[in-house]
Amino acid sequence: MRSLLRLCPLFVALGLMFGAGPAFAGKRVALVLANSAYQHAPSLANPVNDGSVMAKTLKEAGFDVVDSRHDLSALETRRVLRDFADATRDAEIAVVYYAGHGIEVEGSNYLIPVDAKLERDTDVFDEALSLDRVLVAVEPAKQLRLVILDACRDNPFSKRMKRTVASRGIGRGLAQVEPSSPNTLIAYSAKAGFTAQDGDGANSPFTIALSKHLTTPGLDVRRAFGFVRDDVLKSTGNKQEPFVYGSLGGEDVPLVPVKLAPAAPVANPQADIRRDYELALQVGNRPAWEAFLAQHPDGFYASLAKLQLEKIGAEQAHAAAIAKAKQAEAERDRLAALGAQKDAQARAAADAKAAEQAQLAAQKAKEQAQQQAAAAEQQRVNLAATAPGVAPGNTTSASGTNVAALTPATAPADLNRSVQSELGRVGCFSGQADGNWNTSSQRSLSQFNRYAGTKLDVKVASTDALDAVKAKPSRVCPLVCEHGFKAEGDKCTRIVCGNGYVLNDDNECEKKRAAKPASKPATSRRDDGEERPARQRAGAGAGGYGAAAAAGAGRASSGSGQIFCNALLCRPVRPGCRLVYRGGGGPHVDANVEVCN
Repeated sequence: MRSLLRLCPLFVALGLMFGAGPAFAGKRVALVLANSAYQHAPSLANPVNDGSVMAKTLKEAGFDVVDSRHDLSALETRRVLRDFADATRDAEIAVVYYAGHGIEVEGSNYLIPVDAKLERDTDVFDEALSLDRVLVAVEPAKQLRLVILDACRDNPFSKRMKRTVASRGIGRGLAQVEPSSPNTLIAYSAKAGFTAQDGDGANSPFTIALSKHLTTPGLDVRRAFGFVRDDVLKSTGNKQEPFVYGSLGGEDVPLVPVKLAPAAPVANPQADIRRDYELALQVGNRPAWEAFLAQHPDGFYASLAKLQLEKIGAEQAHAAAIAKAKQAEAERDRLAALGAQKDAQARAAADAKAAEQAQLAAQKAKEQAQQQAAAAEQQRVNLAATAPGVAPGNTTSASGTNVAALTPATAPADLNRSVQSELGRVGCFSGQADGNWNTSSQRSLSQFNRYAGTKLDVKVASTDALDAVKAKPSRVCPLVCEHGFKAEGDKCTRIVCGNGYVLNDDNECEKKRAAKPASKPATSRRDDGEERPARQRAGAGAGGYGAAAAAGAGRASSGSGQIFCNALLCRPVRPGCRLVYRGGGGPHVDANVEVCN
């Protein structure tokens, strides 16, 4: 502790606020339920095996009570939950693990016992057990209430049951849940709305990862589920992602406390260095790491601190490159708008291009530094879990930082593939997640930026992009359908209009309009037919009244008679008379003559 006090006062304040050790549990009780032999659905191979593995894991971890049951009916399950609630009244930690079928109806989750028929959707309220009933059983526990559900399998009941109400929703997998009680965590084997895999062996990937990490001595339960998530993603090719709902306080809550061997108190320099390192990690800025390295310039933790400094430097360099690229683009656009000389615009465009390339290089350097720092922190946590207070004696290299023993960073192709897969989940990417970050992938991330309101760099697949897309629980990019179709969920369905309605250009049904009767077009009558030579028509027009006569005749033809015009006037042709074209035309020479019967 003496070296800790030599650090800046901020570290001392943080030490007083957060403390140094995890919370240690008192009485711990667990209930393991596993259903395989379903009477009205195909049997499941793994749940009973998974239940046996979890019961053994919890017993070996020193739990005071581990009640393991399998293939229970609905009535038997209710009795077991009632008895388990009595056992949790004086417990610090209560755990319920369930493996079998589960179902989500209208946003509520239910566990399905082996005697359930579920012929109708309403039968779930009578024949299944709600997740809320399980939460009531663990509610008396004081420090941690943990419910683990390996029940996100593809459910045969939901496919065949009859719907009593067409609008009643029956989801795929389990629905997202937010515990109302404090210090409560609910862990799913797959994210809400997704199904889980049983695996190729005797146990599911989720249970295998649980038995490996959940009861690690001294490991906070939230960090343990983080390791479970990583293992399951790796073993399923990123197809299944476990998820934890609920929250705990700032104090570590391990399921199994660290067993301290009785020994005489001996000064442990590594423990003091580790404590200083963890306080610097909580502050997380450059001055904190520089202060740590000033006190501890050599050794394992010094190497980790240098990686953290490199990460901060790479992040700052990336931010500066972004600002410079924006400035170069603004200057290029300004010169183009002002109509500057071509050589000045060319220089500005070249500067903008160079700034963009520098930004991409800084982005890659930042991601590499972040991945190396994360891998280093992962190794440190693993070492602390297996041998608290112990660190390798010699980890420095010629460059001052040894990364040979650290977990290798994620390959770029794997990162690309993960971002493509998540973009496909939220409806922004329709291609194959092949790890090739091409124009289609960039366009998909640009669509995500548009509809999610983010400003991610689309030229590369980054961890920031992966985290941003993963944070979206449902579709982000809208489903686009052709004319005549509409979007319903994740599918395009044809629009069908009722009798008397038609589909308009706006994809809406509108009432048919009655067809209007065709009106008879007006016709003109003239006795100087179209075969009249153009020269004669021109001659008739030369007279002052010839043109007027033609116009008048055109007007009269749409009425009841013809119009006779001469140099003096125009009048209707008398009844029983008609106009005859005489030719010529000019002053005092009429082109037409009125002939009467």
